[in-house]
Amino acid sequence: MDVRGQAALVTGGGSGLGGATALALAEAGAKVAVLDVNEAGARDIAGKIDGIAIKCDVTDPDGAAAAIKQARDKHGVPRVLVNCAGIGTAKRILGRDGPMPLEEFDRVIRVNLIGSFNMMRLAAAEMASAAPLADGERGVIVSTASVAAFEGQIGQAAYSASKGGIVALTMPAARELAQIGVRVLAIAPGIFSTPMLRALPQEVQASLGASVPFPKRLGTPEEFAALVLHLVRNSYLNGEVIRLDGALRMAPR
Repeated sequence: MDVRGQAALVTGGGSGLGGATALALAEAGAKVAVLDVNEAGARDIAGKIDGIAIKCDVTDPDGAAAAIKQARDKHGVPRVLVNCAGIGTAKRILGRDGPMPLEEFDRVIRVNLIGSFNMMRLAAAEMASAAPLADGERGVIVSTASVAAFEGQIGQAAYSASKGGIVALTMPAARELAQIGVRVLAIAPGIFSTPMLRALPQEVQASLGASVPFPKRLGTPEEFAALVLHLVRNSYLNGEVIRLDGALRMAPR
């Protein structure tokens, strides 16, 4: 799909991978709606790209529907959805203080997996009403998984389960939405230089980067965004989960 002039939604677009993706889509000519619970971050990114900032909790069915409607009223029917909204937690299933609180597991699943599905279903309904483009294509949905879906570390049970759900969701969603000309893909990033990681001490960041086979560094949000653009543009890519990790395979801890 040629994104020039097309409407795009980016959740978690106020910072990190989502922020870089919003910037890249706008630079490629898309009309971008930046969706985030952090309204200030969304406004900051949207202000750089002449986009629209919308406060959005991806786990809220009514709020998410209202956010998509607001974006549609401004930019037209969305052709692209990139799910970048997500949270993480480091908690063992059975720690020194006893079992992991169930509400902490539930929260990660709700934001990362259910939130991504919520946005997917709502965006797909919008895309179905759009006129088909070349090859009958109506839209593209890209979600964010993680290498933790495949090699989850100790303390990552909730996060890995949520991202594993994204991986498992991709193929059935691609098969189902093929009938309306919507492609569904996911990216599984490795260790990236996001605001959360940049808050760690420099020596910790260096150690993490050195664990990557090649190149021996953290990934950049811009590299993630570049892959999003390729997935959107390459119409023969569908149903795939692509690792973006410098050949990293995570150790148990």
